[in-house]
Amino acid sequence: MTILVVGGSGFLGSEIIRQADSAGHQVGATYATRPGGGPPTRWHRLDLRDPSSLDAVLAEVQPDIVINTASARSDWAVTAEGPLHLAITTARRNISLVHVSSDAVFSGSGRIHYDESCRPDPITPYGAAKATAETGVLAVHPKAAVVRTSLIIGYGRSAHERLVHQLAAGEVDGTLFTDDVRCPVHVTDLAATLLEVALSGGTGLHHAAGPDALSRHALGLLIAQRDGLDISLLRKGLRAGSTIPGALDVRLDSRATQRSLRTRFRGARTFLSPASQ
Repeated sequence: MTILVVGGSGFLGSEIIRQADSAGHQVGATYATRPGGGPPTRWHRLDLRDPSSLDAVLAEVQPDIVINTASARSDWAVTAEGPLHLAITTARRNISLVHVSSDAVFSGSGRIHYDESCRPDPITPYGAAKATAETGVLAVHPKAAVVRTSLIIGYGRSAHERLVHQLAAGEVDGTLFTDDVRCPVHVTDLAATLLEVALSGGTGLHHAAGPDALSRHALGLLIAQRDGLDISLLRKGLRAGSTIPGALDVRLDSRATQRSLRTRFRGARTFLSPASQ
């Protein structure tokens, strides 16, 4: 099987490449600024804003499956419109597509638990871009799957783990919110899920997040305890009433997706336990 990982130089993309290569698949990957490392991979520069560039990469790689992990936060052209270009082009070429979305498509207003039947109601520009992308992807590509996920953790390389280390070292000034709750997922579990959905021909909406609901502060404490950092240096506060916009309590309910998978979603209390290292 030939798999193209869009955004392969990123944290999640590089783990998908590693797992796909280990499983014996032919792997190609794209990057926006510079290629990643890891297993031998055919790298292709790609601007998701340019449909002709996308068509050229697909013509060269000839993938059976495309997994899109690329995102540029609230950059509408890349995060919202880019996946639609990708869906249109892969649908025309009869290539299966798995697109990674986010729990940022939900507001956390009026409910806490969100399963695959819940409609997006974003309250940030990034959430709006991701919601637009997933709606467009499913509308134009009959063989597409959208996988929503939460905070991605793993190996000390995630943005959340790096932030905790920076806060503990006094390199940055910041607060970890106690009222901002998510369901963190380990990068290896998420990458395995995306490959499993892709290789099984999965379509439609899927949720892939861990079973433990944690505030960003509680998550930071687990990271600090695992890595031997001084937890007293992690300042806590409330997002509500702060100047930083964002949803509060958003818990992805992944039980329906979990029932269809061999891959098990571990909770953050399990994969961040010192005993698991």
